[in-house]
Amino acid sequence: MFCNIKFLTKYFIFLLLLLSQFIGFSPYLSEVIDDELLGRRVNKNAKWIGNKRVSPSIPILIMAGHADAQNIQGEGTRGEAVSLKGSQPMDSMMTDELFWNLKITDAVVKIGQKEGLDISSYDPGIRSILDENDPKTNWSVGSKYSEKGFYVLEIHFDSYGKHGLGSGLIPPITKNLNNIDEALAQSFGRYPLFFRGGLGAARRQIRILEIGKLEGELEKNLRNIQTREMTISLIAYRIVNSIKSGINKDLSVNPMLQEGDIFLLGSYQ
Repeated sequence: MFCNIKFLTKYFIFLLLLLSQFIGFSPYLSEVIDDELLGRRVNKNAKWIGNKRVSPSIPILIMAGHADAQNIQGEGTRGEAVSLKGSQPMDSMMTDELFWNLKITDAVVKIGQKEGLDISSYDPGIRSILDENDPKTNWSVGSKYSEKGFYVLEIHFDSYGKHGLGSGLIPPITKNLNNIDEALAQSFGRYPLFFRGGLGAARRQIRILEIGKLEGELEKNLRNIQTREMTISLIAYRIVNSIKSGINKDLSVNPMLQEGDIFLLGSYQ
């Protein structure tokens, strides 16, 4: 009986959180440091604004980060549970980050298609590709589709503890940041341009969305079989609704330059 009450309580909380994804997209979420669902948000001095309009029919490509880099450098975080608490990996063939990246990617595409988005995913199917310029890598495929006008987004979870910074969008290195970039940044957090000197994906016009640090309540809710699907759905709905808000330009941006902003004027209205 106690277990049923506990489960119903979590289910009720899930419904409230899900409802919040549909009522009033808040343009000020990025100012929040701690997020009830995702934990810590990135807290960096990021001043870019995505103000370029996008077509309502813009094609979107979603990819799972590190899908082509297992068992080699840059394979993704194993998460707090495995690295510090001795838990077994979700799948022995991949890091826990990739396991959850794949789950979120699938959910985003499924929900996005139901919501009318022109959205699809890419999975190289080969988990260890040594040559980053191999035509089957995320970077190669993402770059090619970006050149065709797709909005390309790679899903990630950030590292636990001091190794990670928190949820947020890492933008591509361009002056043409758009309304979808802005909506995702407002909803998840905002990493600066040229983060870590410019990541490989960002240099190839691939957006990187850090869902959250793979630790604490977020990781517990993903690993718990009773809350897993709820958590994945909440994250996926937030991503899809952010994309839709950007497409519909249903968000607020600051048209004024901030003190100290000295470059990338094209990123402002």
